[in-house]
Amino acid sequence: MTGAAAGENPSDRRYTTEHEWIKAEGEHYVVGITAFAQDQLGDIVYVELPKVGDRIEAGKTFGVIESVKTASDLYAPVAGEVVEVNGGLVDEPQTVNDDPYQTGWMIKIRADDTGEIERLLTAQQYSEQTGE
Repeated sequence: MTGAAAGENPSDRRYTTEHEWIKAEGEHYVVGITAFAQDQLGDIVYVELPKVGDRIEAGKTFGVIESVKTASDLYAPVAGEVVEVNGGLVDEPQTVNDDPYQTGWMIKIRADDTGEIERLLTAQQYSEQTGE
């Protein structure tokens, strides 16, 4: 497996049951997919993300990620406005495989309700869900 090893879900973020993570960064939140998700997908070849200024809704799709095996929707952990997009993933989508928790982040958002984040899974709860 490339990137973060299984069982190494950083405790400084929250997780969704659909394998996205969200982490506070200043007044905004960074969103990406987990090491478990990128491992299940295999070699990532394409990422489609929203534009800056787009609104995302909790539990709804905000993009698509494609690997050599399959395509999968990306689900928003919380509602908010996209304030930044990781444009580097357009040319180098494999960055998600290499470093899903740092350079492989996808979007940054301004969350509508930061309380929604506290209702997401902790790293331990996520690890228990995925059997890691």
